[in-house]
Amino acid sequence: MVAVDAERNPGALSTAMRSIEAAFLIGVEGASEIWLVRHADCYEGEMSGEDPSLSDRGREQAARLADRLNRISYDAVYSSPLRRAAETARSITPQVRLDDRLVEVGTTLDEGQIQVTESSDSVLARMRAAVSDVVAAHPGGRAIVVSHGVAILGYVCDVLRLEFGSLRLLPYYTSVNVVRVLGERRMAGALGDVAHLDGWL
Repeated sequence: MVAVDAERNPGALSTAMRSIEAAFLIGVEGASEIWLVRHADCYEGEMSGEDPSLSDRGREQAARLADRLNRISYDAVYSSPLRRAAETARSITPQVRLDDRLVEVGTTLDEGQIQVTESSDSVLARMRAAVSDVVAAHPGGRAIVVSHGVAILGYVCDVLRLEFGSLRLLPYYTSVNVVRVLGERRMAGALGDVAHLDGWL
């Protein structure tokens, strides 16, 4: 940390801190804030088909998420068209914009093991494009994007300039991951935030 002589330079520490925050796009005019949210639980109990709806537990998680998000301002809610994501998004607002690029990483289930069938390059290309289009539609605003665990994790790794899958974090159900964007700059603001589930997990 840079040493600042507060007596000789009143306000210098405050100015220095504002400068650091600006470097991370905090409070910067024109920066967009994208809240990448993992869908709520759909796996507890019986599941039906390849595109299950939310479980009872998931509906409670989604309700808690909605209560949190509807206390802040946002411009729009986007979602993967898969039921678990779309139902989570519609718990926030009925006005949801579906985007096929926000689906989960392609997989197959083979003898109880999940096998990834989509390349990391493909996942990152579609997630980058989807987020870029949201930013273009809401410059300087805030948008909620409901997607899936591995797709979000891959995108967050990309923002942090880490190899796909190298971040030792799996976003929990309804977790909030914030990315701030201005031009070509992208900064992470929050990872795996589940404050709305406190006391309930």
